[in-house]
Amino acid sequence: MIKVTENFRKIQDLLAKAAADAGRSADQIRLVAVSKTKPAEAVLEAYAAGQRDFGENFVREGLEKIATVNRADAVWHFIGHLQANKTKAVAQHFQWVHTVDRLKIARRLSVQRPHDTDDLNICIEVNIDAEDNKSGVAAAEVADLAAAVAELPRLRLRGLMCLPAIRDDFEEQRRPFARLRALMESLNQSGMQMDTLSMGMTADYAAAIREGATIVRVGTAIFGARE
Repeated sequence: MIKVTENFRKIQDLLAKAAADAGRSADQIRLVAVSKTKPAEAVLEAYAAGQRDFGENFVREGLEKIATVNRADAVWHFIGHLQANKTKAVAQHFQWVHTVDRLKIARRLSVQRPHDTDDLNICIEVNIDAEDNKSGVAAAEVADLAAAVAELPRLRLRGLMCLPAIRDDFEEQRRPFARLRALMESLNQSGMQMDTLSMGMTADYAAAIREGATIVRVGTAIFGARE
């Protein structure tokens, strides 16, 4: 049986150490607990332990967990590839979308976001290693997409997200995260006002934190390996 509470405490300590090693405060880093394929009961245990931000990769699974967990202060992050026919449900029930890589998707989220709720927080997904098998906008196209998204009502452009190729060496892991940080810094120097770098997971969060991650998305270290 996976000990979610124990794992959660451990990852909190590890994130704090990674932040300290990077000369940063743990308060600067937001932990999103990713419960892909895990039951709502595991999410509820993490919630009881103090976790509030939860990430879901699949719309249907996410909606079921949102309904089951049913906690007003839980914050739900959509972190999977988003298809156009699923944007309405995400716009209505999630607070963050990390994986916008097309203006069409952003426009649909803008139109479908309810008027009586807060703006939807948006991160643009960047294909930082230019991998053919991954979603995300090319680095050279981020500026145009960011400028367009920033103008859409009911959306708040927060920053950039990436899912780099797997690397085992710490210094090698840092490289794509450093490129994403530099990209956001460049965009902000040109007039954007982004504050979020969503990068780093169970295997590479320390390298991401070293390079300025403000959100790390951790699943396995909290909920155990996926079946």
